[in-house]
Amino acid sequence: MKSGRKWNCILQSKWTFMVPSLTGTFVFAVLPFLEVLRRSLWDEKKNFFSVVNYANLWENEAYRLAVKNTVKFVGVCIPLLLVLSLALALGLFQSRWMKFLKSALLLPMAVPTAVVVFVWKLIFFKEGFLNMFLGLFSLKPVDWLGGEAAFFVLVISYIWKNMGYTMVLWLAAMAAIPKEMLEAAKVDGSNGIQSIHFMVLPSLKPAFYTITIVSFLNSFKVFREAYLVAGSYPPKTMYLLQHLFNNWFINLELGKISAGGVTMAVVFVFVTLLLQRMWDKPE
Repeated sequence: MKSGRKWNCILQSKWTFMVPSLTGTFVFAVLPFLEVLRRSLWDEKKNFFSVVNYANLWENEAYRLAVKNTVKFVGVCIPLLLVLSLALALGLFQSRWMKFLKSALLLPMAVPTAVVVFVWKLIFFKEGFLNMFLGLFSLKPVDWLGGEAAFFVLVISYIWKNMGYTMVLWLAAMAAIPKEMLEAAKVDGSNGIQSIHFMVLPSLKPAFYTITIVSFLNSFKVFREAYLVAGSYPPKTMYLLQHLFNNWFINLELGKISAGGVTMAVVFVFVTLLLQRMWDKPE
């Protein structure tokens, strides 16, 4: 009887500690999402529930353009960021300057967005430093922020801002690899490339999943840079879902933005589950 009461007290205390967190999650996350879901299914014209808002999404040319650019942006940025950051992290792994470099690599995350945008403008405007450099070789200036090149400027911005943070995540995962395992590999005669291929990379598999998810979510946080550089209606190659939602919000088109938000939430969950299944797949 005493042991049973003891366990009941323990369970009750656990739930007691969880109640504030669960309450906050329910009030500030679950309830707002349910309201967004309700608005996405509400037809204001007929004053009844329907899927008209979802049907209108794909009929909207701006939405199709934003989805196309966003998918392209994510498809280019995520592989580039993961490969480049991993390669640089492997180069810095076990370096005596690694502790100092960890702090330096996080500097782009601390730079205010307005400062970053100002620097991009100095570099990529028609009269900026990059076109001045091209002029030294008698090359035609490029409209970096107003044409097809605007997409690649946005990619460079994302890679620059998130490279250091992602490298720190890789280095933290590498630091958790037992040194004895790497030393044993050296004793067995493996070179650096073999150690990386057979020891380091397999040990990074759990971190690979987490870093991919974090990078995927961060790819939807480039709106501030694009907005400050080119405004609410940037060049077509730079027009992302964030711009579209911002314009819908300004115009109070709540049905459209709610349907788009629910669609994005479903995509996020699908991608997360898909990546989890890929990483959990037995070798």
